[in-house]
Amino acid sequence: MTRLLFFLLLMAGQVSAEALRITVDLSDQQMTVSTGVDVLHVWPVSTARAGKFTPVGSFTPYLMKRMHYSTLYDYAPMPWTIFFTGNFAIHGTTHVDQLGTPASAGCVRLAPENAQALYEQVKSVGMSETRVVIKP
Repeated sequence: MTRLLFFLLLMAGQVSAEALRITVDLSDQQMTVSTGVDVLHVWPVSTARAGKFTPVGSFTPYLMKRMHYSTLYDYAPMPWTIFFTGNFAIHGTTHVDQLGTPASAGCVRLAPENAQALYEQVKSVGMSETRVVIKP
């Protein structure tokens, strides 16, 4: 989005100056966090491994938990969890050596310190002002 387009949408009430956009590129295994046209972070992620899937589309987070334990996967720890649709979430992982490659059951994994920073940013602007966009 160009600065002019962002400004026009802001003036029309279509976006908020505080809006947070989390874009996950499945082909690059990378997350970009931005506000308006300003990129705040670019981080490696792990999304769905072969035989699993990470949903593609645009979502608004609906639940945040400082620490979540997966009831689907042997109570695996999921620190700094941001659920964005169904059982799919962005969260920290202990498998940091796999970041940058598809390795999850469908969630978006981040290094714990990056997941914490993202969690705090979403908490600061609010879930309703946050969009999670996942691209193929």
